Amino acid sequence: MTLPRRLWAAVEPLHAVVYFAPETAAAAKAAGLRGYWMGYFAGRLAPLGPIGPAAATSVLFGFAPGMVSRALPDAWSFASPADVLRTRIEAVEEALGRAVPDAAELASLLERAVDACRFDGRPLAAAWSAVPRPSGVLGRLWLAATILREHRGDGHVLSAVHAGLSGLETTLTHIGDDVLTRGDVQPHRGWSDEDWTAAVDRLRDRGVLDASGRLTSAGGSLRRGIEEDTDRLASAPVEALGDEGLARVLELAVPLSRAVIDAGLVPVPNPMGVPRP
Repeated sequence: MTLPRRLWAAVEPLHAVVYFAPETAAAAKAAGLRGYWMGYFAGRLAPLGPIGPAAATSVLFGFAPGMVSRALPDAWSFASPADVLRTRIEAVEEALGRAVPDAAELASLLERAVDACRFDGRPLAAAWSAVPRPSGVLGRLWLAATILREHRGDGHVLSAVHAGLSGLETTLTHIGDDVLTRGDVQPHRGWSDEDWTAAVDRLRDRGVLDASGRLTSAGGSLRRGIEEDTDRLASAPVEALGDEGLARVLELAVPLSRAVIDAGLVPVPNPMGVPRP
């Protein structure tokens, strides 16, 4: 596993708590948002302001437009982006507090990694990087993990688009490589069976997928190239930490991420492909 990917695997569960913890769902409901997915889209995109569905679909990349438009822009009529952001951070601090005892050193190390990131062409990571750092350690930890996550995620989008893939087509390459299953993804991304079949057909015509939906040799090369580009674009935080800093991050983050998963705050498997490190 490459060093950028090792950093992602170690830290990602600390970010992903926000998608599964009951505290965040309760906070979204208390803020006036209606249903899980309105809370998801509003919460993840709140730093971008009252964004509309077209821009949101582009930024998120992997979701069907119709699914996004059922939540946005209506969400902003129930709660402002500022209120959504504030309650989301408060809720995730509460959730992490159930599993993470002390994280001051890790938060500082991840903030050092964040400070080395460039945000050219990375709208979601850039927006999160502009969020003021919370005063509490767990809020700082989560925000830093989130910025690193979205920095890598935006880079992955750039890599996939450069390879000529849409969001759904990119997902299909993951499924074709046995990283995820259709059942893991389709119900949580809003794609119709017709959308799905059309995307599979396009990838078969390109020689990316075989008749069974698995990656061909050419498809495997394409996917490896995307992952290599993603890692390359996510290398700045690793380089900023250096060998000793990265080793310390892994030493601190892996047990905390395992504790978060073992406490039931992040299920494994999950639609995001977040592993137990």
